Amino acid sequence: MHTKFIILLIAIPALALLNLAVGSVAIPFSDVIGILSGQHSDSEVFTNIVLQTRLPQTMTAMACGAGLAVAGLQMQTVFHNPLAGPSVLGVSSAASLGVAFMVLLGGAIGGRALSRFGLMGNTALTVAAIAGALAAMALIVWLSQRVQGRATLLIVGVLIGYIATAVIGVLKYFSSEEDIRAYVIWGLGSFARVTGGQVYVFVGLMAVLCPLAMLLAKPLNSLLLGEHYAANLGLDIRRARMLIIGSAGVLTAIATAYCGPIMFLGLAVPHIARGIFLTADHRVLLPATLLCGAGLALVCNLIARLPGMEGALPINSVTALIGAPVAIAILLRRKS
Repeated sequence: MHTKFIILLIAIPALALLNLAVGSVAIPFSDVIGILSGQHSDSEVFTNIVLQTRLPQTMTAMACGAGLAVAGLQMQTVFHNPLAGPSVLGVSSAASLGVAFMVLLGGAIGGRALSRFGLMGNTALTVAAIAGALAAMALIVWLSQRVQGRATLLIVGVLIGYIATAVIGVLKYFSSEEDIRAYVIWGLGSFARVTGGQVYVFVGLMAVLCPLAMLLAKPLNSLLLGEHYAANLGLDIRRARMLIIGSAGVLTAIATAYCGPIMFLGLAVPHIARGIFLTADHRVLLPATLLCGAGLALVCNLIARLPGMEGALPINSVTALIGAPVAIAILLRRKS
């Protein structure tokens, strides 16, 4: 088990280095290492590409992948549902609704979508997404204190998602084609959207929230045995459920706000971590899932902008195409 952790800890910096070197413009590894170490590079273009574009994108991919993977593991455990993911409580849909109000309704009223205002527009979209996600989170946490069964809470989360999707559909109907296109592009998800000082805010938030999520390993292990057994062990079920759902919801809200609704990572990575480490102990699974999420996000980001392609593929398409076969193979191996 220690060997597997060591392999992951070696693989992630290697993948990060590949993300910095490989792309439409190939940069030698020696130049990348020199730029990162502060040495003067012969090419100012290489320096700008690495520091201004690829390094923020790589840091964002690692933080987003880790956060969504941990949130997915928490959701699957608290709901005892292997198909649960970060978006199961409608948090991602609520964040999308916040952005839809900003882009579609803002464009209809003001005649110009905020997505065309550069950095100010991106900041406004991030704030709108966080507001929508936190509103849904507040409702879910409030309900988690009053609802006994986890199935009821799960259904409420799904209904929140349906309501948000319905409202977005109405906004689309009354919006211009250009505003709808801007919203659809946001909905495809991207690790390249986070730039400038936003990168350090996003990575800093994830660097604080992910270690805090590790503190929930003990109640997660207790809930894995069943709520009645956990209650007999002295666990306050409602409080534990509220903390776990709150942790997963905040991780999902921040990741969605900054990167858009990134699909699949939160659903598949926990299964990949279980298949690799062959354990249900969350003291092992939480850090393992965090590392696997960061690593898979880096792989997807690398494939999304392979050399020879102009621009980058939508990250949601890549996460599904790459992650699904891996998850299926591991699940089949576990069954056999």
